Formats: sequence, C-alpha cells, structure tokens
Amino acid sequence: MNSRMRLKNRRRNGFSLMELLIVVAILLIIATIAVPKLNTARMHTQEMAAIRHIGTIHTAQTQYFSQFGRFAVSLAELGPPASGQAGPSGSDLIPGDLALGTKIGYVFLIQGTPTGYAVTANPVTFGSTGRRTFYSDQNLVVRENWGQEPANASSKELK
Repeated sequence: MNSRMRLKNRRRNGFSLMELLIVVAILLIIATIAVPKLNTARMHTQEMAAIRHIGTIHTAQTQYFSQFGRFAVSLAELGPPASGQAGPSGSDLIPGDLALGTKIGYVFLIQGTPTGYAVTANPVTFGSTGRRTFYSDQNLVVRENWGQEPANASSKELK
C-alpha cells in the first residue's frame, strides 16, 4: 500500500514529459498563426505613420514658405539648425529624426519642382517595413502605390 501512495504522489507532483510536449506544440501552433498577423499589423502601423509624417512635412512646408518666400528643397532645411538660431538652412519645423530622412521604417525625400515640391516615402525594406510607397506634392494629395515601384504624381490617390 505504501508503494501505491508514493506512485500517486509522484504523479501529482509534476507534469509528464508527454504533457509538456503537448503544451509546447500548442504554443508553437498559436505562435505560427499569430506572428504573420502581428507583422502585417506592424507594417500597417508604419504605413499610417508615414502618411502622418507626410502631413507633418506639408505643414512645415507651408510655414517655411510663409517665413522664407519659397518651399524647402530638402528635409534638412525643414529640420533643426546645425547650430545657432533657426533660418533657411535649418528652420526647426520638423523633428531632427525626420529631417535625417529615415523614420519608422520609411525613407522620406523632398525634391524641389518647378511648381513647388514633391515628397516621397518608400519602405526601407519592402514587405517588411511597408507594402506601399507614397507620393505627395504642394497640392496636399497623398498618392500610393501597392508595390515596390515608387509612387508618383499619376499614382492612385489615397482615400
């Protein structure tokens, strides 16, 4: 009788190897399902943030034009000054990390055009940091391209 009690107590004290393997297998199945959805949600968040940063650049361009009579032709002109007070070469209208051109998995670029400026935002790593490219100009319409090719003035308008 004493050996039966020991056997029952031993089984009650912990999990068997088979029970642990089943739990690990279930956790791996759940992780396999959840990770791709998590990556997709992260990319969507980064794309939305890129669109918001384009809006920030548009606001800064409006302020820059008001102060200096022209649009900025680089992100550095909209960013913090290298030293001293704000001026045309560093107007301190956007955060320093955005002025460097890469933020939240996207690369931002401003180019001067004959009628104003153009802003592009492309993923650092397509399919990992974003699935869309963006384009906008002084008309404030954001355009998108679902694919690696950069969006341009004739791309589909973002709704």
